[in-house]
Parts: sequence; structure tokens; C-alpha cells
Amino acid sequence: MSPVLDPIAHGGALSEAMARHGGVASEWLDLSTGISPFSLPLPDLPADIWRRLPEQAEAVRVAELAMRHYGGAVTPLLTPGTQSAIQLLPWLRPDAESVAIVSPTYGEYEQAFRRAGIKIDHIDTIEAAAATRASTVILANPNNPDGRATMRDDIFGFVRAHRNRLVIVDEAFADMRQGLSMAGAAGMEPNLVVMRSFGKFFGLAGLRLGFVFAEPVLSKILSDRLGPWAISGPALAIAAHGFSRMDLVSDLRQRIDKAHAMTRSALNMANVSVVGETALFFCCEVGDGAAVRDALAGHQVLVRAFDHSPSRIRIGLVPDELSAVRLRETLRLVGVRTP
Repeated sequence: MSPVLDPIAHGGALSEAMARHGGVASEWLDLSTGISPFSLPLPDLPADIWRRLPEQAEAVRVAELAMRHYGGAVTPLLTPGTQSAIQLLPWLRPDAESVAIVSPTYGEYEQAFRRAGIKIDHIDTIEAAAATRASTVILANPNNPDGRATMRDDIFGFVRAHRNRLVIVDEAFADMRQGLSMAGAAGMEPNLVVMRSFGKFFGLAGLRLGFVFAEPVLSKILSDRLGPWAISGPALAIAAHGFSRMDLVSDLRQRIDKAHAMTRSALNMANVSVVGETALFFCCEVGDGAAVRDALAGHQVLVRAFDHSPSRIRIGLVPDELSAVRLRETLRLVGVRTP
């Protein structure tokens, strides 16, 4: 029997924050996720897309567009969000006794493997997995929540030196750092799996769409467990639209860059210590992360604190100048100080 584990707290829990601190959604500045504050402009969708089952031909088309967009060497498996793929990863090595996870990182990896009865080895770097007996190695690159980046040469070196180990790389936050991506090697290197998220960069997390690049045998293991029609017809249409409009992709990149600079400036002016970052969030050292989170929530600004890194918070991007000023002044008001 699989062990019963307590659920992990995630960012974006705005309803819970409102229940505790009051206010309505429009009054809150939600910076608790690493999701872009800017969404891809949606196409006009035909009415019958809501009535018809998703077409396999359209799923194939989106997979081919995703391969081109992410620089893959093989067409990826489409999943209803990368979280759904994470739940299935233990099936790739069902006889595994242990998995090595570069930590601290996104907590659902550990949850998935613990439910499967697999021992967890927490490691600091991918190279440290060599000292374990783990048959599977998990790396988020860039890492969530501290933004650590592992260079491609280091990943290549490990993958090729340890053919007996399955290396799974989560690139959910790599859209703005394509030079880190291993998507072009997944499928060519049989022991390498790369996962990409559609929702974070495109600001459409509610769409629930992800991609897994892997060699065909591994992809089929996941696909068989997902079953038919895993991706909705509207999601396929919106993804095809996004991947086909490089003008819209370029505009999103520019807006994210601007928001990143505004958020960085607000943190600097509030004298908050930034210890890590990606294009979509900042990891900050604040002494007592939970206390600072709660103090900010009292002013209806929502950020993310972590049990595994109790002195830190993660702050997402502000969408505009007014929000940047609000963040800066609220941080000053609650008295955040660099330890």
C-alpha cells in the first residue's frame, strides 16, 4: 500500500489567503507563483471545439510545433501539465530502490517517489548522485525556488558517464534561458528525460499543458498511463496558436524582461537581499520567511515561504509600475531586513 502523505503547500493559494486575511481577489497582489503575469493573447476558438473530442491529428501537430519551439530532437509527449507527468515518473523505473533529487527543489518529486515506496537521497549537485545507489536522478534547471542553474556540459557529462541511471531534467523555468536546455539531447540520449511547461512562460497555468521529451519506450510508458484524450481540444488550439506566433512570443519575452527589472528594482530599493532568481521569480533571504509572508499578507501582498528553506521567500514578477511601488513600500512597511 502506498504511504499516505500530507499535501504540499503551493503558491497561488489566494482563496486561503483571503479567508485568513480578508479582502477580495482584485485587492490582492499575488506574487506567490513563478507564473508570468502576462498571458498569451487567445485566439478565437470555434464553438464546436468544446463539443468535439480532441483530434489526434491536432495533438500530433502541437507536438511537432513544440519540438521546434523548444529545440527538441524528438516529438514530445503531451501531458495535462508537468505535474501529471511527475506523478507517473516512478513507473519509468518501477524496480528502483532509491532516487537522487538535487535539493531543495519542487516538492512534488519527492512526494511522487515516496508514494511509490522509493527511498529519497537529497543531493546538492547532479555530480553528487554518483556517490549514491540511485537509479534515477532528478534535476530542476533552473531550480525552483532558488534559481540555481546547472550548465549543459555538466549534465551531458553526467548523463554519458552514468548510462545506468535515468536522468530527469525539469526545465519549467528555462524558457528565458534556452542555452541551458537539454531538450535537444533527450531522446538521443536514451537515459535522459526533459520536461517543459507551457503555462509558466505563456501565463496560462490554468490551461494545464506540459511536454516530455524522451526516447519512445519511456514516452510510451507515460502515454499508456495517461490514456486517450489527455489534452483538451481548446488547450491544443491555444498551444498551436502560441507556438505559431513568434511575434507574440517575442512580445511576451520583452514584457517579462521589463517586469523582471521592475521587480528587481523594487527589491533593491527595499533593501531586500536577493540570493537567487530566474526570469520569473526572485528568491530572497529575509530571516524568517513565514513571518515575512504573513506580515505581507496582512497588507494583501502574497508571497511564498518554504519549510525546507525557512529563512527565504520567493517573490514573483510585478505586472506594472504601480505594483512595483506597492511591493517596495509594503516591504519597507513590514520592516524586511537582510539578516
